[in-house]
Amino acid sequence: MALFLSGCLSACSVLSPPQQAVSGPSPAPLQQLPLHFNAQDKSQWEKLVLPGKPRTNYKLERQPQGYALQAQADASASMLRQRVRIAPERLGRVSFDWQVERLIPGADMGQRDTEDSPVRLILVFEGDRQQFSPKNAMLSELSHSLTGEPMPYATLMYVWCNQCPPESVIVNPRTDRIRKLAVESGPGRVGQWLSYSRDIRADFEKAFGEAPGALLGVGLMTDTDNTRSTTRAWYGQVRLD
Repeated sequence: MALFLSGCLSACSVLSPPQQAVSGPSPAPLQQLPLHFNAQDKSQWEKLVLPGKPRTNYKLERQPQGYALQAQADASASMLRQRVRIAPERLGRVSFDWQVERLIPGADMGQRDTEDSPVRLILVFEGDRQQFSPKNAMLSELSHSLTGEPMPYATLMYVWCNQCPPESVIVNPRTDRIRKLAVESGPGRVGQWLSYSRDIRADFEKAFGEAPGALLGVGLMTDTDNTRSTTRAWYGQVRLD
């Protein structure tokens, strides 16, 4: 169980909106695109602290190109979340930008004990949890008992890895319901502001081999808790079209 509590699994567990009871209120209404989240909206980003983890510090900082959210991690892991509800047929592109000061020495997102990343853009999707394997069903129940929220049906992360081939899909070592897509690899563009525009549906199908459900959440996360190291990164705007 300690492995469950470490690294990103807890982060992704609490990214999902709370599960509605059968007799409870209906899910939030579907939202229309585009949606645009700025760094200056920091007060609107929900802070999520992970059980037993020191917090990564997020603060607003002015950069030459505009405002950014600076993430300072020191053997820490926490995240910021925006709740959304976008119907699967309306999923288009996600655009985002970030800058990384340095990579994390020894980090390997395919290994349980070193699964850290200087930047993560996280998308969480709805789906039928009845299809979970026994292991994933157990992890979802544990997540619910610890955080009050079940493990999402599927979580797709855009990440920066140390040495994996660009566009690689990395299955989380704790659960196959979390998969990472390496949009950047290696130190070649460290220190630069980089912008991305990704096809959400195509990337989800590449990572999971199935069509996505509704998009339920967007998150940012910089973590160094597994490697016990430090790093700093900046996030700019996030846009859903």
